[in-house]
Amino acid sequence: MDKLKITGGNPLQGEVFVSGAKNAALPILIASILTSEPLNIFNVPILKDIETTIYLLNFLGVNVHKSNDSLMLCADKVTKTEAPYDLVKTMRASILVLGPLLARFGEAHVSLPGGCSIGARPVDLHIKALEKMGAKVNIHNGYIEASTAHLPNKKLIGTKIFMDQVSVTGTENIMMAATLAEGRTLIENAAREPEVEDLGNLLIQMGAKIKGLGTDNIQIDGTPSLLGTNYKVMFDRIEAGTYMTAVAAAGGRIKLKNVNPSKMESIIEKIKESGALVHINDDQIEVIKSEDKILPVNIRTGVYPLFPTDMQAQFMALNALADGPSEITETIFENRFMHVQELVRMGAHIDVKGNTSFVKGVRNLDGANVMATDLRASASLVIAGLAAKGETIIERIYHLDRGYERIEEKLNQLGAKVERIQ
Repeated sequence: MDKLKITGGNPLQGEVFVSGAKNAALPILIASILTSEPLNIFNVPILKDIETTIYLLNFLGVNVHKSNDSLMLCADKVTKTEAPYDLVKTMRASILVLGPLLARFGEAHVSLPGGCSIGARPVDLHIKALEKMGAKVNIHNGYIEASTAHLPNKKLIGTKIFMDQVSVTGTENIMMAATLAEGRTLIENAAREPEVEDLGNLLIQMGAKIKGLGTDNIQIDGTPSLLGTNYKVMFDRIEAGTYMTAVAAAGGRIKLKNVNPSKMESIIEKIKESGALVHINDDQIEVIKSEDKILPVNIRTGVYPLFPTDMQAQFMALNALADGPSEITETIFENRFMHVQELVRMGAHIDVKGNTSFVKGVRNLDGANVMATDLRASASLVIAGLAAKGETIIERIYHLDRGYERIEEKLNQLGAKVERIQ
């Protein structure tokens, strides 16, 4: 099993091209199920979760042709409407096939998904919404079984859906299902994340009638069918934030390319609070950390546009080296402090009480053997290793490979010493 060996103490210098967003690419690829015409998707990151999605789409009968960072997908000969456990157990985003399969083919048989163990992330929001649109849904032997066969035209019916909990995948699933439903669907308390907006923009290019993207009220008027199109996936704001946090912790000066700073305001402000300098252009962000002192930053995660839960672990690594105490409160997932124990192994002083971590910054972290427990926890250990004294070995980096494209290559281009070992 692969590991990362990091020799710390090397400031980061240079430019890094930020990859396409995993959390945007996954639903965009799955949206290919909604049409019989080809979709050409560009700026797709090469990640384990993308590979899993391709395997799943291939299993369903979607033809996928890959060329560098682009994919051509055609779902004109879908042969199955089942997503089995073996294909979805490692990735919770697999639940996103439920809405498109049901909307286009009138049935879906989808295993309850897996993924990082960072919280319950229930699927009841998806199920209740589809039931409100007229579907019959049962959970049997670990599978979600859904059908529209009993409806007059075997089509989902547009309706008003209030999300009693803001959910990115819930919003995306309903939005995709609604594009082929009969009538109008209104999603209230919808997720506003840029990745949701990116999916919506793709669907509009495919012929969907959608209003309200980027707000918490999204309106979709169903159409009989959708078309093929060409589309470029947005940049990965979490990858960008991870590199920004890395330079704030390890020192140096880097320029991020292929970004949209307007989608990262909460992250940028917290990086500035830590004492780093941030310069912004239209599609670039430069981060400079020339002072030794790191200022403590209090964090409270929330739904967009608040501070993202996917950046909480990275900032904990930064706060572990800050000149003073800080508090990090997690409001999205109930089990997302598993990286604390590993950071403590490196010399961090962190106490957890309920959903808040109390961090007392130390002058130095020391390299150690640590274990990744989930995707973003992996990133926090990389940041800690880059800033630590000595050598850090990170085990179970298959978590890291789910969400960061060529991370050791990009870091080495910036002057870090990172090696993938067995």
